[in-house]
Amino acid sequence: MSARSPRPSENRAVANGPQDRPEGAIRDRSIAGEEASRGSSAPALRVQGASVSIGGTRILDDVSFTASPGEVVALIGPNGAGKSTLLSVVTGDQATTAGRVEIAGRALGEWSLRELGRRRAVLLQQNGVFFPFTVREVVEMGRAPWQGTPRDADDDRVVAESIALTELGRFTERPLPSLSGGERARASLARILAQETGILLLDEPTAALDLRHQEDVLRIARDRARAGDCVVVVLHDLSLAAAYADRIVLLAGGQVVTAGPPDAVLTAPLLSAVYELPVEVMRHPVTGTALILPARAPAPAPAGIPASSPDLAKESS
Repeated sequence: MSARSPRPSENRAVANGPQDRPEGAIRDRSIAGEEASRGSSAPALRVQGASVSIGGTRILDDVSFTASPGEVVALIGPNGAGKSTLLSVVTGDQATTAGRVEIAGRALGEWSLRELGRRRAVLLQQNGVFFPFTVREVVEMGRAPWQGTPRDADDDRVVAESIALTELGRFTERPLPSLSGGERARASLARILAQETGILLLDEPTAALDLRHQEDVLRIARDRARAGDCVVVVLHDLSLAAAYADRIVLLAGGQVVTAGPPDAVLTAPLLSAVYELPVEVMRHPVTGTALILPARAPAPAPAGIPASSPDLAKESS
């Protein structure tokens, strides 16, 4: 089992090693990062009493949470809990029937689309790019909000750094539809990194990725938080949430069950009740972060073969 490095809340001073970020990696130029460096204590985003009803069904019910510069906030919960709907409310893609969303203390509806494009970047579950754009062209789309500003002079550098950070260098001229699902997901991540915003909103960014790239994506998210950005991420893998989030919001039935540090939220009794499945919470032997597993009974021995049979042991080895 590979050891994960500590969360930013555990060791903010750990330097980024060469394995984490390429040389000349994306600079701390995001608006939220600049505000954090000036000592701003205001949340980067705030959701107050958000409710959503669709076709007479209540999807979200009086949901509130905040996320600040410098932290990773994970939204977790079983299927149908309202995680992706809540993220859509934050992005402005889903209208609310009640409640308020603020970006940097200003109501979401008061921002123009171009202003929002410079404040927050959104990674959806489905990338929505079906035309045969190359990977480089897709990443370049992330620079669109900065056209006509002094920062468009950085386009080539930022695009190159985003491609390097997501390990897509050998795919830059490949059409996006020719890539695997995981490779397309990494191209979409590179696009939002190239956008250089202070808020990253990620909807299940690890869903199509193998084990190594799951770790890479969450490490990138954590590095952006360490640089002063605000990261909100929807996750199904509770162990990843435990390893990389500073705070966790647990949802069920469209409501917030609880929110707080990982160790306060990820308890066996609470998770067992919410997921309607007995779970066990153990500790990573190196980092000490929580590992969440379903509670499983030992598999019964095949009929006619004692559980201690040497033949059975050979077959399972």
